[in-house]
Amino acid sequence: MFADMRKIAGLAWPVLIGQLAIIAFGVMDTVMVGRYSAVDLAALGLGSSVYVSVFVGLTGVILALQPIAGQLYGARRYTEIGEEVRQGFWLAAGMAALGFFVMFFPGPLLDISRVPPALHDRTETYLRIAALGLPASLAFRVYTAIANGIGKPRLVMVLQVSALLLKIPLNLWFIFGGLGVPALGGPGCALASTVINWAFAAVGLTLLAKLDLFTPFEIFKHFCWPVKRRQLALLKLGVPMGLSYLIEVTSYTFMALFIARFGTTTLAGHQITGNFGAVLYMTPMSIGIATSTLVAQALGAQRHEAARTLALHGIVMACAIGFCYALAGYLLRPAILAGYTTNAAVIAAAMPLLPIMLVYHVFDTFQTVTAFVLRAYKVAVGPTVIYAFALWGVGLGGGYLLGFDVGGAAPHWLTGARGFWAASAASLAVAGGGLFLHWRVVSERHARAAQAAHVDVV
Repeated sequence: MFADMRKIAGLAWPVLIGQLAIIAFGVMDTVMVGRYSAVDLAALGLGSSVYVSVFVGLTGVILALQPIAGQLYGARRYTEIGEEVRQGFWLAAGMAALGFFVMFFPGPLLDISRVPPALHDRTETYLRIAALGLPASLAFRVYTAIANGIGKPRLVMVLQVSALLLKIPLNLWFIFGGLGVPALGGPGCALASTVINWAFAAVGLTLLAKLDLFTPFEIFKHFCWPVKRRQLALLKLGVPMGLSYLIEVTSYTFMALFIARFGTTTLAGHQITGNFGAVLYMTPMSIGIATSTLVAQALGAQRHEAARTLALHGIVMACAIGFCYALAGYLLRPAILAGYTTNAAVIAAAMPLLPIMLVYHVFDTFQTVTAFVLRAYKVAVGPTVIYAFALWGVGLGGGYLLGFDVGGAAPHWLTGARGFWAASAASLAVAGGGLFLHWRVVSERHARAAQAAHVDVV
């Protein structure tokens, strides 16, 4: 067990550092804009919720490359990896066009929140600037998928940490202005990220072309147009994956849109709570990516029992760490909130939400790693159905009933933003249980099929 955990940790720590660097983008955005104005902080929370919904949904489709590359790498079919990467870039181009349209014309989404005109305008500006960086960001995700799929997450980590070092001065410059640039407030965060996205997409493409590590894949040996068979194979896995991500994130996005009805201060408190939750999420996501990589490579090498054992050990490891995070977060919650903002009203709004979010995090850890394991098996349709029922039905539907006290039966402490967070925590518990049972069935079926094939060969 501990040998497997060391393998998982060896891949997970570079992923974690890289993801913490990326999530630090959001933390710094929140902290810096929180010191600019409460309206801009609320606009940032609303705008980033919409952006993340679009971006994560599209990224989920592209990240189908990761388990595909992992299994091909385990089977030593290297040139096929290069063909899948070329097809992945075409897929990223199509996804970017779709996402750009949604983000550049966000009016229908923002109308749901019924926010004041000033907040609406700031959020729209944020999203339009962020849309300009979306194509580059998705192209970089192709590089990320291939590097993680072959077990080389450090190649991604180095770039993500470097991006963070650029983000700090660019944020200061664009948010607060200077050197001829006017103070942009919240939209300045989007401009800083857009500049960085284009720079590092170019670096990622250069590394794919020049590093000896990628030479056996022959990625740029020749040009190719989209191949229907390969695009359909990517979409068959990627679309359910993207829908799963989209369901997960839109449940949070619509929660933010509904919570916006309770006022700017409540929305700002929700933004801080959600941002801290996103920081905690990076650890189970990193363990999930590492576990998924090892499981996919084991499956490609036809080591099915090893794949099952690795999966179980990854889930146990993540849940133990998630519980420790929740305990520490509860004990340190006053200091955590004080680090985000000096606004007493915003701190008061966030304080009752934080303990609920920490329970949410424990269940989120369980379902996240289990979902990544299922993707290593190239299973995505079942998880999508589970997510739709749990997150949209139990989470968003239950949150609406509690938060707005539909029917008048909800206890006071579960109304408002607290009701939405409590229902979301319950939804992740349901999702985690469903996904784990689904993995048990899938892994046993794979093991039996492999054993039967072995007997036939003998």
